[in-house]
Amino acid sequence: MSSTIKRKHSVLTGKIIQSAFWDAIRKFHPLIQMKNPVIFIVTIGALFCSGIIIRDAIDGRVSGFIVQITLWLYFTTFFANFAEAIAEGRGKARADALRQTKSQATARVLLNGSETKVAAHELQKGMVVVCEAGDQIPGDGEVIRGIASVDESAITGESAPVIRESGGDRCAVTGGTKVISDRIEIRITAEPGNSFLDKMISLIEGAIRSKTPNEIALTILLSILSIVFLLAVMGIFPFALYSQNEGAAGAKTAISIPVLIALLVCLIPTTIGGLLSAIGISGMGRLMRANVLATSGRAIEAAGDIDVLLLDKTGTITLGNRMAAEFIPVTGIDVWRLADAAQLASLADETPEGRSVVVLAKEKFNIRGREMLAQHGEFVPFSAVTRLSGINIPMTEVNPQRIIRKGAYGAIREFVESAGGRYPEEIGRVVEDISRKGGTPLVVAENNKVIGVIHLKDTVKRGLRERFADLRKMGIRTVMITGDNPLTAAAIAAEAGVDDFIAQATPEAKLARIRDEQAKGHLVAMIGDGTNDAPALAQADVGVAMNSGTQVAREAGNMLDLDSNPTKLLEIVEIGKQLLITRGALTTFSIANDIAKYFAILPALFGGLYLLTGRAEGPAASLNVMNLQSPESAILSAIIFNALVIIALIPLALRGVAYKPAGADKVVLRNLLIYGIGGIITPFIGIKLIDVLINALHWI
Repeated sequence: MSSTIKRKHSVLTGKIIQSAFWDAIRKFHPLIQMKNPVIFIVTIGALFCSGIIIRDAIDGRVSGFIVQITLWLYFTTFFANFAEAIAEGRGKARADALRQTKSQATARVLLNGSETKVAAHELQKGMVVVCEAGDQIPGDGEVIRGIASVDESAITGESAPVIRESGGDRCAVTGGTKVISDRIEIRITAEPGNSFLDKMISLIEGAIRSKTPNEIALTILLSILSIVFLLAVMGIFPFALYSQNEGAAGAKTAISIPVLIALLVCLIPTTIGGLLSAIGISGMGRLMRANVLATSGRAIEAAGDIDVLLLDKTGTITLGNRMAAEFIPVTGIDVWRLADAAQLASLADETPEGRSVVVLAKEKFNIRGREMLAQHGEFVPFSAVTRLSGINIPMTEVNPQRIIRKGAYGAIREFVESAGGRYPEEIGRVVEDISRKGGTPLVVAENNKVIGVIHLKDTVKRGLRERFADLRKMGIRTVMITGDNPLTAAAIAAEAGVDDFIAQATPEAKLARIRDEQAKGHLVAMIGDGTNDAPALAQADVGVAMNSGTQVAREAGNMLDLDSNPTKLLEIVEIGKQLLITRGALTTFSIANDIAKYFAILPALFGGLYLLTGRAEGPAASLNVMNLQSPESAILSAIIFNALVIIALIPLALRGVAYKPAGADKVVLRNLLIYGIGGIITPFIGIKLIDVLINALHWI
């Protein structure tokens, strides 16, 4: 189970409850009620009963029984409104916090080489602004000059600062964040009112109001069921009248329009109807609390239904930094000499790989790092063209000239042969063996002679193999994307436990793979942060872009990870699954509830054919399996239980059903066993207890 779903979040706080209470009352407005057809029927029934009470009051014969039915009908609507209001309240709190972040700051705009102060909301796309330590970034943009540490906690909640610099995939900055060191120049990329914060606020508030496609489909199904039950109740009415006319006089008061309304309310799926909106809103809320922003409810639902996951190797499956693990000299070369040359070639290499070579030589052979000036060396930086780096140390009176290079197999071979040297065959075998193990080989040459290989390893993250196994149980196939050669890719894939891999991946290869999977009927999810990932992110059913990535990537995906954590994709899948499981479980429970309530309401309607006193009389006596005391008590107990079960299930709807990786067939079976059977048993116990309490308090 992911850490996201395990996180503790307070479902109910005093402030949320207080706000939700008044919001639930405001939701009695007819235009709001009409958005939930099932609960709207309950409200119409309550209003109809209110009219009967007013009529009876004018005639001087108000029935306490009808008054109680009416009150509990209103409570049913109120509890459904309350569940939705609580879910909305948590989203509103997030939106309010973002509004506070979006302050009326001023921007220092560069115009013709001079600075001009402009209100942040007046910034136009293309303007260049300057931000220094302590300044709030006034709008979304890209760093075009400089490098700085930026505090993005107002957006992501993460207190650790991040580096933002010009060029590359970490140039994007967000309005409302704060520069804490150095100076940067930013080109604004968002029009007024269309900034990232504006979108977040509108998306959060939009999530409160909108329904997902599956939710709309379920609402239509519930509406159809309600209409069917309405027709059924209308058809039952003549038979109930016959029962009244032919049966005992004690049952006659149970047959009335309010009783038929109570029957209808108990038969229609009010439980899931009242909780459906809260389930959907809370699902998006859980995603937001994981610092992931979905641009549509469809994306969350797709996350729960996907069956193919495309994951980058670096940073997602592996730790991302290849570290030197071993020096492997060629025959006749001392390993100390190889370590010494490799360290010299890496002294000015500030990459994690370069630093790890220096550290390994120091730890294994006590070779201390030497200053470049002391060596009088000239560092040769890595180039994508040459695919190698190194150092040139001139000849002295004491030491000979040393031209050291480290790099890819082919690049070093070309370097050695161009210098008149010979490339030993054993190096090819060593390189192939390292690649087969999932490592990265760096060949080291000095002058015109290959002296050995550095074995770089990118460690697979702990626990991923188990998590991939859990996804496999759910029927989700994992595909690793890497730029490594096929041998290295195959080794990492085997170690991580993924089902497939794409080696030497290009943007075209990623896009082609996604389209191929979709053509086979699969739903595909992908994660990315660069401009070259944008086509694949846009094509995927769930495209998760990194907040630290390029603007193009952020706009291409339908989800945005504010933490820029590539492994978040696994948590997103689990949150989507949990949303669908919760909706299915509570739908099962609601329908099972309705079946059980038939055994309370139907005997009451046909009470004329028997007496509800525990002494059964007449052919329909066997229906009173709950042994309820009277028709009125049975009806009132059922309507009270129908209302209270909604409020009792609010915490479960907001928190979600516990997630356990399993296939669809096992999830369905689990729902039937727990929520199906539980949904049938619970009303028998609850209605009977309420019946006993009603009679003990003499409410009837």
